[in-house]
Amino acid sequence: MEKTIDAGASRHLDHGISFAEAFRVWLRVAVLSFGGPAGQIAVMHRILVEEKNWISESRFLHALNYCMLLPGPEAQQLATYIGWLLHRTAGGIMAGGLFILPGIIAIMGLSYVYTAYGNVGFVEAVFFGLKAAVLAIVVHAVVRVGRRALRNRVMIALAAIAFVAIFFFNVPFPIIIIAAGLIGYLGAKSGRPEFAAIEHSGGKKTAAVDSLLGEELPEHVHPSVARALRVSSVWLLLWVVPVAVLLIGLGQANVFSQIALFFSKMAMVTFGGAYAVLAYVAQQAVEHYHWLQPREMLDGLGMAETTPGPLIMVLQFVGFMAAYRDPGALSPMVAATLGGLLATWVTFIPCFLWIFLGAPSIETLRGNKGLAGALSAITAAVVGVILNLSIWFGLHTLFRQTTPVRSFGLSFDMPVWGSLDVAAFVLAAAAATAIFRLNIGMLWVLAGSCAAGVALRFAGVV
Repeated sequence: MEKTIDAGASRHLDHGISFAEAFRVWLRVAVLSFGGPAGQIAVMHRILVEEKNWISESRFLHALNYCMLLPGPEAQQLATYIGWLLHRTAGGIMAGGLFILPGIIAIMGLSYVYTAYGNVGFVEAVFFGLKAAVLAIVVHAVVRVGRRALRNRVMIALAAIAFVAIFFFNVPFPIIIIAAGLIGYLGAKSGRPEFAAIEHSGGKKTAAVDSLLGEELPEHVHPSVARALRVSSVWLLLWVVPVAVLLIGLGQANVFSQIALFFSKMAMVTFGGAYAVLAYVAQQAVEHYHWLQPREMLDGLGMAETTPGPLIMVLQFVGFMAAYRDPGALSPMVAATLGGLLATWVTFIPCFLWIFLGAPSIETLRGNKGLAGALSAITAAVVGVILNLSIWFGLHTLFRQTTPVRSFGLSFDMPVWGSLDVAAFVLAAAAATAIFRLNIGMLWVLAGSCAAGVALRFAGVV
């Protein structure tokens, strides 16, 4: 890879921002990265664009649009991109690594508590409240993304088709995304205004990083075949070698091999953010691999919602539970720890590959109507996928039993109406009211729902 800068505070690039100063700022961003991708991107924008004036509004949004085209968590990739832009490869590793470090530590700690005390009444009550709040948060995500993405009838139709395809017919998520992207690309190339890029507004227009780039890009930003080969070889080895070693040494039936292979596949198809892919992950983890139960998947999502870092960190919990249930010769907790870290590794190593390989070419993508149209269509389809996720969560949160429907090409679960959990319904309705009507912050809603779950437990309701 290209030459990196010294990590000490004494060395600066032309913009005058030291590596040590950047470390402090990225650590601050990481600690404040609650609220899912929308909240995390807002935190980065406020600190980097408005407060520090390190990067311009236009370049920030251009980088964000690129990251939204990639598989994986766009907020973490945006941090990696900007860190690389400021301080080359070392800066990208620092920014992207710090962004997920608090979440790794927090999810691991909560996973220990969950497996050790998850069946204790108090802990069960906390997660009972969490699940109701998470349901309201996911519904809010549908509305939030939908308001921005479904701006005409074509986009509404794409979202509806995506929902019907994945919910009723179990069409694989990658097929939906590829089809939507192709439709958007062709629509934009044909000049259809419905597929035009979503406009952004607000923010400052000048920043330190613009003086760094200017009209002439710095050396490390220029794409080259030699550089692309170096980047690809290093990051592919970091990604592929551990997976290959596990497959060869332990075989495909081993849980660690399954974790490495499954989450490597997810790293390549997780377009549209965590909400979009979690339905597919939950389906495979619960129904195919039997690593955990539907309610445990909801518990893991609740953990990810309440901790800093990308929501996709819930995959660490899935890997943790998978290895905990099938530890082999290891103790359950040791196996679970390794399983959680392995899932995290194969999930996020590809994110660095996408950025370091593609970022030097991103400037050539400015104004590309075809790619803008593809992004718009994918975003619309993702709304339908998120709606599917919200209904899936709702079924397993509000009803104690569901009935599978598998006929005439249909493949979905119907609720058993008599199994409605009234307490969960009331909590979810209260959380939704707090979010939609009262505009109460997510953390307060989650905390209140947890407290309500404990109170209901003491009252003997749950």
